[in-house]
Amino acid sequence: MAFPIAIFENKLKPSRIWSVRKEVMKVTIFSPKSEFSEEWQYKLSSGVGEVVYTESRDEYPIEKLIKLCKDSEILAFDPDNIGGFEKTPARLIKLLDAMPKIKGLALSTTAFGYVDKDYCKKRKIVVTNVPYYSTESVAEHTLGFILGCVKRIILTDHRTQKRKYRLEMGRELNSLTVGVIGLGHIGTRTAELCKAIGANVITWNRTIKRMEHIARKSTVEDLLIKADVIVLHLAENEETKHFLSKERIKMIKEGAIVINTADRSLVDEKAMAEALKSGRVDQYCFEAESMKKSPLEGIETALLFKGFGWFTKEALEKNKEIWVNNIVGLAKGKPYNPITL
Repeated sequence: MAFPIAIFENKLKPSRIWSVRKEVMKVTIFSPKSEFSEEWQYKLSSGVGEVVYTESRDEYPIEKLIKLCKDSEILAFDPDNIGGFEKTPARLIKLLDAMPKIKGLALSTTAFGYVDKDYCKKRKIVVTNVPYYSTESVAEHTLGFILGCVKRIILTDHRTQKRKYRLEMGRELNSLTVGVIGLGHIGTRTAELCKAIGANVITWNRTIKRMEHIARKSTVEDLLIKADVIVLHLAENEETKHFLSKERIKMIKEGAIVINTADRSLVDEKAMAEALKSGRVDQYCFEAESMKKSPLEGIETALLFKGFGWFTKEALEKNKEIWVNNIVGLAKGKPYNPITL
């Protein structure tokens, strides 16, 4: 199901969006200028004022970033320049502390769990994010992981690289039950893709969402007991931390596969490690920066990938379009896609 293009466009005439401001506002963008088309560069310079870009996506020393953005009123923030998502929470606060004029924080990501909302609310910093841009990309990416595990492609590749190849028996997805936990845009699209292949799809969502044409609604317990493949698409927050707890992992169907392209905090990794060793969980495929010091380290069937599902040509074009409009909206005092603080 394609999403309406209106999600990605602002229905205002260009002359209204990008009219020259009377007051020049400085914006620092944590992204190279080369990643923005001439059209987007023009929209920024004419709709905002002074625009400063970073030279690359490499991690910068925090002191250099502070020097770059300390006089800015808007920070267009991407986690890459600050060292990635895991380093962002503490370093972003340090950056904002050094920005006395800061009025708006335009995130380049859909996720915003790394932002201290209480801090921003106290300082009256408006925060915007980029929703929905990677829905199709991440859903297809998740389907790739599902097929890679069901067909035992990933595991076979890892063993082959270590010269430990052996013939692995896979399964056909259309003979299996896929349980999708979390029916946001990505979870819904993942369910649709699995249904299209012929899988039996069951779902659980924290709020009621009608999907009878695609999948059968289930309880969490019923889904864990019956699903051959469990897919996590929940948002990361305090309520969902260790959603797959020790108790729930014990309910999982013997030999099931778990796919997590959402956030590693959703899973109790100690309990998951035990389930992988015992064989209750056949494979756990997830995304994170590293497995060091994790109970999952060294377990062959714990399949780690650094996150890259969002990294497609189409998704990045949508991302830049929404991000630019968010930055201009903040500069004009009419923010698009603000998050609730």
